[in-house]
Amino acid sequence: ASLLLLCFRSPLVTLLIFGLLLQAPFTQPSTITQPNFVLLLADDLGIGDVGCYGNDTIRTPNIDGLAKEGVKLTQHIAAAPLCTPSRAAFLTGRYPLRSGMDAINDYRVIFWNAGSGGLPPNETTFAKILQHQGYSTGLIGKWHQGVNCESRNDHCHHPLKHGFDYFYGMPFTLISDCQPTETPEMDRAFRRKLWLSTQMIGLITLTAVLGRLTGLISVRWKTLTCLAGFSLLFFISWFSSYGFVRYWNCIMMRNHGITEQPMVTDRTTSLILRESISFIERNKHKPFLLFLSFLHSHTPLLTTEKFLGRSRHGLYGDNVEEMDWMVGQVLNAIDKEGLKETTLVYFASDHGGWLERQEGERQLGGWNGIYKGGKAMGGWEGGIRVPGIFRWPGVLPAGTVIDEPTSLMDIYPTVVHLAGGEVPQDRVIDGRDLLPLLRGAVAHSEHEVLFHYCGAHLHAVRWHQKDTGAVWKAHYVTPIFSPPGAGACYDRGFCPCFGEGVTHHEPPLLFELSQDPSEAKPLSADTEPLFDTVIRKIGRAVEEHRRTLTPVPEQLSVSNVVWKPWLQPCCGTFPFCWCDKEGDN
Repeated sequence: ASLLLLCFRSPLVTLLIFGLLLQAPFTQPSTITQPNFVLLLADDLGIGDVGCYGNDTIRTPNIDGLAKEGVKLTQHIAAAPLCTPSRAAFLTGRYPLRSGMDAINDYRVIFWNAGSGGLPPNETTFAKILQHQGYSTGLIGKWHQGVNCESRNDHCHHPLKHGFDYFYGMPFTLISDCQPTETPEMDRAFRRKLWLSTQMIGLITLTAVLGRLTGLISVRWKTLTCLAGFSLLFFISWFSSYGFVRYWNCIMMRNHGITEQPMVTDRTTSLILRESISFIERNKHKPFLLFLSFLHSHTPLLTTEKFLGRSRHGLYGDNVEEMDWMVGQVLNAIDKEGLKETTLVYFASDHGGWLERQEGERQLGGWNGIYKGGKAMGGWEGGIRVPGIFRWPGVLPAGTVIDEPTSLMDIYPTVVHLAGGEVPQDRVIDGRDLLPLLRGAVAHSEHEVLFHYCGAHLHAVRWHQKDTGAVWKAHYVTPIFSPPGAGACYDRGFCPCFGEGVTHHEPPLLFELSQDPSEAKPLSADTEPLFDTVIRKIGRAVEEHRRTLTPVPEQLSVSNVVWKPWLQPCCGTFPFCWCDKEGDN
């Protein structure tokens, strides 16, 4: 007893004992109130492009390191196979159909900064809830959810109207038109038709004028004048938009102000990385949400010189490896500020890789591993199954792999609940809180059924039969690959959602994904005893789901996606829109 008393009288031992008593339990997340969130979202990255998901030729050590230190999801599903609707679902935790951010037509994404469609102001993003919880919220990179509604400066769809305190990046999306040396990408086939029509009208006008001058055609000069005026107006009507895509769409903004119009692509990567690290440094003493929405790995694959030629997969591989390096730089910034233990890091892609994106012999789109299909295909796994990685040291068990159906929409309730907020009760939230699953507190995902849309058209449904572990998937509609058997729609550039380019299946094509993840062997009533039972179960789920849908304005209707001059963001006096404020600095 006297020895014990002597020990307690020692100042060093006393301090150690008090330190142990005050130390928080290692796996108790409740001790970290309001963790920081760093959400990393790649653009068009295929699940097969990442090392920890099976790629052994593209080097992604930093993304792989996240998986080693955290939790890797192997059945992480995007709510849509294209940028605009998938990101709307990610931000709101709701199928994009519920907010009007999926299309019944072929215009399935926002096409112009000067369109009037976008994420509706009445939608509540996770950023808006975290803002109310006292978080500093920042979006760096790609937005692609619209800008204005009725006037050039109303910013009704802008990130700052949707809960972000700070925005730096592209209000649109990266396209090849942004790179002067690349072949134009936006609406390429339609532009060819417009140019051909212009040439035909011009040729008719010129022939009529020559015929009148030579006396071969009897036509009044007034008629010829009207015809020439029509030719000019037709040309101006489309060239005023499509002829200046780089100036209208390829712009960079800081909050509401335009910093580059057009963007200077040589420095875009360094600026986005600088802004991301600066945001972390500025907000290290209070809870923050950083949504780093990469421009990588979307065409034209902006890649700095030091990464060119480094990979074994050409420019695309170089671009992915540079993005991985950027991930590493952000993680280093978190470590440097001593925030690693109090920061939940998440990495994913908005949808699958773009198989059809090629220029000659160059493959410019991603790889989706063993999964069939790719970007724009609403049902096939390759278009919607994406990487999903979480890291939170001391809270999430390192090196864990979870093969349960999860969704990008799950980020919404997960982040909101960890921040101490509540999800809206006045609307359907389709996402589910992932924390119990990620920590191993529960064995199964809360998702029993997931619905896979192509535009506003339901293409497939996934049912997780939890008692057996089976994951059934029924395809009601599939795209017709062109050329036949090619695995993608190379003749079109994108697979369609409806019309002559799809096949309707009755009964639906049925696969059991846990046994056939490549969707290579469709089941039938002859080969699967549970076929009829599964189809009926999924059919009832579809009926119940449709009863939860309510009509909303279509944000991607033709009238909303067309270019409107009065909505065009402009850093000068329209139409003379040009500035380079980063260069001035």
